[in-house]
Amino acid sequence: MLVVAVDNKETLAFMGIAEDKLEMLFITAQRRGQGIGRNLLEIGINDYEITEVCVNEQNPQALAFYEYMGFTIYRRSELDEQGNPFPILFLHRQ
Repeated sequence: MLVVAVDNKETLAFMGIAEDKLEMLFITAQRRGQGIGRNLLEIGINDYEITEVCVNEQNPQALAFYEYMGFTIYRRSELDEQGNPFPILFLHRQ
């Protein structure tokens, strides 16, 4: 499932959802810090029942955002999904 935020035909952000997992969340650089990511994720949580997300451990801004939104770390992997040495944190929201 792909959910897109648009304003006056301008794509502001989008998120990809698979089952209960947020697969991706992207906000254009010019629109970051305006609450668009929070609004999209709230839609994902409330309307699509998102309870899981993975984040690169080397992305503290994203980790802080997901923790602010009520997610907590429950697992860590030394490798990303492609087997590369980029630690991934698995977060869950109840």
